[in-house]
Amino acid sequence: MKKTAILFSIFALVLLLMGCKNESDNYIDPRGTDYAGSESCIQCHQAQYETAFHSSHFKASSPPTKENILGHFTNGRNTFVYDKDTKLVMEERNDSLYQVLYKNGKEVEAHSFDVLFGTKHAQTSAYWKNHYTFELPLSYYKSLNSWATSPGYSATKVNFERQIDKECYGCHSSNIASRYVETSSDSITFMTIEVEDFMNKNTLLYGIDCERCHGPAKQHVQKHLKFPDLKIAQNIVSFKKLTRQQKIDACALCHSGNDKAKIKSRFQFKPGDKLSDYFRAIPGSNDSIHYDVHGNQLGLLAQSKCFKKSERMDCMTCHNPHENSSQNMVVYSKICMSCHQQTKHTEMTLTTISKKSLQNNCVECHMPKQMSNAITFQASNSKKKSNYMLRTHKIAVYPTNKK
Repeated sequence: MKKTAILFSIFALVLLLMGCKNESDNYIDPRGTDYAGSESCIQCHQAQYETAFHSSHFKASSPPTKENILGHFTNGRNTFVYDKDTKLVMEERNDSLYQVLYKNGKEVEAHSFDVLFGTKHAQTSAYWKNHYTFELPLSYYKSLNSWATSPGYSATKVNFERQIDKECYGCHSSNIASRYVETSSDSITFMTIEVEDFMNKNTLLYGIDCERCHGPAKQHVQKHLKFPDLKIAQNIVSFKKLTRQQKIDACALCHSGNDKAKIKSRFQFKPGDKLSDYFRAIPGSNDSIHYDVHGNQLGLLAQSKCFKKSERMDCMTCHNPHENSSQNMVVYSKICMSCHQQTKHTEMTLTTISKKSLQNNCVECHMPKQMSNAITFQASNSKKKSNYMLRTHKIAVYPTNKK
């Protein structure tokens, strides 16, 4: 009887241990079996995951839930007027959100919000049609606290047919592929579609997730769950171990404005790779005329004397990629002052700007907000074109308008 009880206890323990499998073992990622999925990171990196989850990186694209979408859907704040007979109205229908075109009071066309892009300064959206996505005519801009034309769209003519290039997803998502993923109990089959821009919505991974920046994590998760006492990260890319250029390349993949002369897809890039293996040229010219404040942060930073003279300065000198940029300018001033403690300002500057501002807001003068020529938009019933205002990453001495 004792033996039976012992055998039963052992059997029960074995069943229990078999049930305590790593959840990532059952996860199927469209990128392949080497990936564990970002949610697996919560088990050991909860604090980093929670801050990253609310960051602009994670929200570079997102599903069209009411929690994610910016903009108003209530009467008085949900209508864009093209002319006296034509208007576009943001409407909620059966738990889905739409942009609805009316002409002479009659509905002509309606398209749903299927994919959201951006969250920090503005948000544009797209709808799915025959395995392609098309940008909706109106976007939401925080600077206006209102709907306005999507970048480059007409304020007099409605257009639902502008296709969003697959390459846009290369910086706004962690994956989208021109392939189907068929799952079964024992294998995954990938079926490749020959049309290059063809997209399968089932392979879309919203936002820039953990593995987009740290590489495939399946082995890393398995190793550390099995050996929780390990103090040094195994089977994962740690940015601490990357060279300065490798760190810069990882950020420059999407922040160098380099969308031409492509050799390989951005989705193939792994941290530690050389950007030159993916593009024929890396921005580095001293000509800043063609460098827009939207998207080409590296091109502008690379022209700064601070960057040129430093052997250590990289993007993470000022930015924590797990968090949104701080709105507290004092934070950045402390970083500046770590190298510029003996900086002397001109007599004119000292007489026009307070001592407190000079100490606590270096960025306002040396990295001012500038108009983006890449993004222009118009508000309803307005002929004026507005430009996206973003802070330049070219650190320099700029003329001041203060008298």
